[in-house]
Amino acid sequence: MCSHQPQCPSYDSPARDAAHIVAFHPEQGWNLLCNGAIVFDDTGEILPDGSIVAPSRLAVAA
Repeated sequence: MCSHQPQCPSYDSPARDAAHIVAFHPEQGWNLLCNGAIVFDDTGEILPDGSIVAPSRLAVAA
């Protein structure tokens, strides 16, 4: 799906979030990357194979 040179990381790569944004929807809180991954503002993701990546949560010190 990626036509960039060098090619963007594939959706199954640990660096998948470095792919270029091809659809930008800040009003809805998500972006589509050229590798087919959908990334959300809360850091969750939906990958092209249908699997999900849960949002990462940082521990808050009290």
